[in-house]
Amino acid sequence: MRFLGHSTVRIELAGRVVLTDPVLTGRVGPLRRVATPPAPADHAGVDLVLLSHLHADHLHLPSLRRLRGARIVVPRGAGDWLRGKGISDVDELAPGEELADGELRVTGVEATHSGHRWGPRSIRGPQARAMGHLLETAGVRVYASGDTDLFDGMAGLPRPDVALLPVWGWGPDLGPGHLDPDRAAEAVVRLRPRVTVPVHWGTLAPAGLPRAPGRHGARMRDRLVAPPREFVAAVAASGVDTRVALTEPGRRVELP
Repeated sequence: MRFLGHSTVRIELAGRVVLTDPVLTGRVGPLRRVATPPAPADHAGVDLVLLSHLHADHLHLPSLRRLRGARIVVPRGAGDWLRGKGISDVDELAPGEELADGELRVTGVEATHSGHRWGPRSIRGPQARAMGHLLETAGVRVYASGDTDLFDGMAGLPRPDVALLPVWGWGPDLGPGHLDPDRAAEAVVRLRPRVTVPVHWGTLAPAGLPRAPGRHGARMRDRLVAPPREFVAAVAASGVDTRVALTEPGRRVELP
């Protein structure tokens, strides 16, 4: 498993190579990458791509076009729109539904987050329900939450061996439908994963803001590095039995 930055994780499981929400380039619209971009080897040989929702920092069309031959799984209702963008091998999945890829089984999980391409206040354009994914094979279960806030059903999910949980975003502040370090620690309490990997941090920022003077620039610089460390402290304070595998963007996740 390798954390490639933001919500992009390369998972090798059951003989398959999976990418979650791939962002592989140096920019996403007005956002610029502050972490090292993934190397070609990081997204080579991908079999399956799991997209949690339609926001451009998760469903990134230039990155998807680099993944030739991969099976793309999009939230149900967005398949035709994605095919219309030139992505051909597309399947749809909704919370509660399952699909198989070889020996790997993927189950859709609910998420509390806007499912509109252009954000929660938009009414025109593509929309599909945001979701997470539960990946399972013999003896191993990985939960990739996508963007979400806490939800009631989180405690009822099967206990994951590894949980990929967002702990921040790409700006100095968070909008609705996200986990901050403390709420992500509460998600750990509910999920009880054996290992937790904090994601969705330290990768993207509005152009120029990390170098800006004054309190706004200082706040952005702090939010690029502090959230996963605050998360580690909050998990430790909770007393839950989990190991936090804090991994810098671009690094291999050290799993027990």
